[in-house]
Amino acid sequence: LHVAVAGIPKTIDNDVDHIDRSFGFISSVEAAQSAICSAKVEASCNLPNGIGIVKLMGRSSGFIAAHASLGSGDVDLCLIPEVPIVLDGPTGCLPHLWKRVKDKGYAVVVVAEGAGEELLGESTEVDASGNKKLPQIGQHMKKVITEYFHEKGEEATVKYIDPSYMIRSVPANATDSLYCMQLGQNAVHGTMAGYTGFSVGLCNNKMCLLPIPELVATSPRQMNPKGRTWERILAVTRQPNTRKFSRSSCSLGP
Repeated sequence: LHVAVAGIPKTIDNDVDHIDRSFGFISSVEAAQSAICSAKVEASCNLPNGIGIVKLMGRSSGFIAAHASLGSGDVDLCLIPEVPIVLDGPTGCLPHLWKRVKDKGYAVVVVAEGAGEELLGESTEVDASGNKKLPQIGQHMKKVITEYFHEKGEEATVKYIDPSYMIRSVPANATDSLYCMQLGQNAVHGTMAGYTGFSVGLCNNKMCLLPIPELVATSPRQMNPKGRTWERILAVTRQPNTRKFSRSSCSLGP
């Protein structure tokens, strides 16, 4: 049979390796802004000690949580799977939240759904789709934040928002619509040129044909916890860095 096999990477988590981004990622980051904005309103309307927590998708990588936090500018703490969560101590997120709340009266937290396995343990159960069940990190953070403020002799009003599938069920924005058109066109171009067993993707802002075995061999990828994106998160949120590294291991990648 004269059949060609062409793939198009599909995941809003943006964790397919080698490509610049997967389609739907930009739309999901945009949709997440509504949840973050709602968390800010809830927190700022429950002064003093108002805290809003938003849990976003990201099973093994924190791209959505990180980029949504940067796009918002209102986030005081961003928790992702690539960086361990430290609750207390000099680099603890709870003392950081306490300080932020005391500085401005409220705080906003964004957490990726796959974060916190070092705290809650890694589950051996899987769901109906075969994916590993993730610990309820959002609910856990709500609990420990409430307890931390109570131990300090104060009460915190903590609102928890889980937009779940809402951020991936929105219509594609113009950027993703254009990207999908380009992916589809180049998939057809590749098959008509006689190629098979490939996936099309954007690499260094150029459309490329990538061998499927090479693409899946190193996927899912994770965000570089020593790269520029995480450094930007630290600068915007002012949260302590719990990822230890030496100067020789520094990287400028994303």
